[in-house]
Amino acid sequence: MHRHNPAGMLGFVLAALALGACGTISRQSYETARPSLAALLPPDGVRILAGDSDRLNSLASEMSARWSAVNTAVHSILALSGGGANGAYGAGVIVGWSQTGTRPDFDIVTGISTGALAAPFAFLGPRWDGALEHAYTDGETQKLFSLRNLAALVAPSLFSSQTLSSLIDRHITPELLGEIAIEHGKGRRLLVVTTNLDAEEAVIWDMGALAEQGDTAALMLFRRILLASSSIPGIFPPVVIAGRGADGVVVDELHVDGGVSMPFLVVPEGLHLWSGSGGRPGGGAIYVLVNGQIDPRYSVTPGNLQAILTRSFDVSTKASLRTTLIATAAFAERNGMSLEMSDIPADMGASSIDLDRESMRLLFKRGRTLGTSGEAWLPLVSGGAAATGLPDAASVPP
Repeated sequence: MHRHNPAGMLGFVLAALALGACGTISRQSYETARPSLAALLPPDGVRILAGDSDRLNSLASEMSARWSAVNTAVHSILALSGGGANGAYGAGVIVGWSQTGTRPDFDIVTGISTGALAAPFAFLGPRWDGALEHAYTDGETQKLFSLRNLAALVAPSLFSSQTLSSLIDRHITPELLGEIAIEHGKGRRLLVVTTNLDAEEAVIWDMGALAEQGDTAALMLFRRILLASSSIPGIFPPVVIAGRGADGVVVDELHVDGGVSMPFLVVPEGLHLWSGSGGRPGGGAIYVLVNGQIDPRYSVTPGNLQAILTRSFDVSTKASLRTTLIATAAFAERNGMSLEMSDIPADMGASSIDLDRESMRLLFKRGRTLGTSGEAWLPLVSGGAAATGLPDAASVPP
């Protein structure tokens, strides 16, 4: 059976990116949105800027009030990280968790990059596990990096996003949007992150509020946001989304992978110091599902460009994950919440660009096994007290 070689693929990517100057997106310094995109202007309340403290505090207070009003045993948040092909692991954990009968009905589900693609299914619960498994194990993702998908001569990326867009369109249906709208109406929240390159900031999208709009424009924008959140810069082209400039004019914005801004979303940067009423919003549980590996692993780095870039990317990604986990742990302790984390076991290979069907099935199977046995989760904070598994802040590079 033919298998993708992640290292060889990266070398191919590096060589082909030299052609990237040939493909561009025509843009002016400040241009109004083209009519077709202006029609998809997000409605009020859907778009939350990471630096909008008033809107973020409103969202936090809203969820705190829900947690006080709804009589459930444990209020919970599920955060799904980026990780490309490694998203098969997270999908497996979720499906295995369902099989135990103990998977929470999450109050908030967030997703970034591949996590954004899985988040709608995780949000809707076990009835959608079949669709989630199919999305990560049917082999269709192998086409994303095919030679037929090369686009460096016509776009500012190595590959076209046409195949990824088609996969999203196939799985994000009007039925799915309708069910998300119903759950949003119950007070639950589905949040997805993109990175606005023009503004150099993360944008948090309230996908349930968008689903409530319930028309074709909402479906098209929903799909477009997921495409943007999973568009790795240089690999796939940025996605143009309509927004409003400071003067109120509707303009085109370039959005890319949410992982450029943050590895996962539990607490936006502007809320790291937030506390609910009395410092205790009623407790709860935070689950961070890392579609990758978080611990440093010693390995002699070959002295070639490909190896140096690959290793540097891994170091940067893991450092960002640990830093964000530490900030999340401090938030959990302050607000009387528990925090658990799951990542790909150290004895397994983990490559975000290895889209080989068999590799992704193995990752899914391992995730499902750990999710079923309960061994997927490592407690980092328990009932507001830090556990020994929390990464040491001193070990996190600045």
